[in-house]
Amino acid sequence: MFQNSCKMQTYVHKAVQCTLLKFLDVFCTAYCSFLYLCFQFSWLAPKWLAWNRFSEGMLRTLEKKILSIVRTPHRGFFVDIGPVVGNSDKIWTISLNTESPKTPLVLLHGLGAGVALWCLNLDALSSVRPVYAIDLLGFGRSSRPNFSHDAVEAERQLVHSIEEWRKEMKLKEFILLGHSLGGFLAASYSIEHPDRVRHLILADPWGFPEKPAEHKDVPLWIKGISYVLKPFNPLAGIRVAGPFGPWFINFVRPDISKKYQMALEDPNLIPEYIYQCNSQQPSGESAFHAMMSDFGWAKVPIVKRIDRLDAKMPVTLLYGARSWVDHSAGDIIKEKRTSSYFKLQVISGAGHHIYADKPEAFNQIVLDACNYTDSTKSNTPMITGPDEQERDEPESDRNS
Repeated sequence: MFQNSCKMQTYVHKAVQCTLLKFLDVFCTAYCSFLYLCFQFSWLAPKWLAWNRFSEGMLRTLEKKILSIVRTPHRGFFVDIGPVVGNSDKIWTISLNTESPKTPLVLLHGLGAGVALWCLNLDALSSVRPVYAIDLLGFGRSSRPNFSHDAVEAERQLVHSIEEWRKEMKLKEFILLGHSLGGFLAASYSIEHPDRVRHLILADPWGFPEKPAEHKDVPLWIKGISYVLKPFNPLAGIRVAGPFGPWFINFVRPDISKKYQMALEDPNLIPEYIYQCNSQQPSGESAFHAMMSDFGWAKVPIVKRIDRLDAKMPVTLLYGARSWVDHSAGDIIKEKRTSSYFKLQVISGAGHHIYADKPEAFNQIVLDACNYTDSTKSNTPMITGPDEQERDEPESDRNS
């Protein structure tokens, strides 16, 4: 009797799971097809989709409000990098403490982000050196050209845009820090332009390991949804939500606003800023879609070329202990760069957005890496880590 009961429960469970999967498959297919038609044929688009379209003025205002908590005088400006991808591409840039003679620090954000999300880090990082934060080409307030649909070419275009920005800024060399997608591009840039990067700092980088052959622990229904949504850009849901975009961001990721609640009085600033950054033409997002393999991995992962990174270039790798990103990059770098400086830091209690989850710990690790760069011109080979840090969360506008 007991065995029959167990068999019946198993049968019912599988039947329910199968039914749910079919429902989700049909629903997602129909919904995504509707969205595709709406954006392809404007006469099918419901009026509410136009209620709150992207506004350059709104994005500028939101950025200014968020960056108002930064006490260090800073300036925002566009850097004309010429016809890199489009006819006349421009990179939005924030600069701080540019009078300092020390090696500058350049910050590259992740997918769907922008310069304002560094607001918890800019004061500390610019305390003793110049800091430049940019909106990557195709993101934030930077130009939105049409990138190649080829993974290798799209990556090359993004890396080339960073190099053209460096030339226009007349930076001979700098410390390069990239988060998530920015970490992937920072590593790629460092491989192609080793003479420009004094220290590579990778903050929870995306796109390092190869995609596993099979994900046995992933539920069937998640695999089904991932398959159905595969043709679409990863942040399409934000644009589809129209005027409900900020609410949608808060609903899907309520933790995003909480990361900044100690510093910002208005809890709606961050979701509204993210919405405005991503309610535009999905230019850089499309480049990411071309480079990704099922979102979590890159089609051309860094592991396949990490051995081309200059052995003299020091590398600091930071991970959030609770991050969803594959942490095997640490083992990859350690294995490939046995005679080079490499420091691995794991920040306890932090997720993927380590710069906002634990800003004090993040800032100190970055400052230590920068100080190491200042202390030596010829970097001594060294491998250290992993270290685990736990710190309590902290808490003139010449900016645009």
